[in-house]
Amino acid sequence: MDALGANSTGYVPLYQQIKRLITESLVSGEWAPGEPIPSEFELASRYSVSQGTVRKAISELASQKVLVRHQGKGTFVASHSQESTNFPFLRIAPDDSVVQSVEATLIDLWRIKLDEISAAKLLVSPGASGWLIRRLLSVEGKETLYEEIRLPGDSFETVEEQLVLDHNCMLYSMYESEFGIRILNVEESLKAVTADGEITKRLKLPESTPLLRVDRIAFTYGDKPVELRRGFCNTSNHHYRNRIV
Repeated sequence: MDALGANSTGYVPLYQQIKRLITESLVSGEWAPGEPIPSEFELASRYSVSQGTVRKAISELASQKVLVRHQGKGTFVASHSQESTNFPFLRIAPDDSVVQSVEATLIDLWRIKLDEISAAKLLVSPGASGWLIRRLLSVEGKETLYEEIRLPGDSFETVEEQLVLDHNCMLYSMYESEFGIRILNVEESLKAVTADGEITKRLKLPESTPLLRVDRIAFTYGDKPVELRRGFCNTSNHHYRNRIV
């Protein structure tokens, strides 16, 4: 049986302890994205708790979109392949319509040493090995978003250009299927900036065009940061849209 107990801050509700143990199994890869987890009865036996306690833990994980319940089939690990969009966290939309099509184009990919700021945000040592991916997103056929993505080498041992192309530059599905890393949530900050050089060239804009900069940290199981992303968005015909609940 897996160990249960309070943490250093004191009492932890039993269902939260079960939630933590299930999450640890997801982190270890015991159950991969898209695969079923054991039944509530089996998990209750495994952890020596009631089915009601397991059900409460699973309900919370399902509300966080870590798990997905399918009536009559069981509970499955959530997967990007099951989502209705290839860009589940994209918040850029045309001013006068909804997003119908988004195309991602790879610019280039490099092995790098992570700078001090990036390393701190990814919780790795400064100078640690990593990857830099640059891509361009076209919304409704118009170059709209230039992105620079940094990945830690400890989570992504080998990333090759052909691998990215094989996944049509859909990075989150690639992370999941090739590295077993599912992005659960992201934290973003927005800032109005002007851009020059490579950025405006890729977006086919004049120098010093005002753009919206979107900085993102993406997290996987256990709130582990596994991706840094900086995007520059042309908002002349697009806007950033989010729903706060």
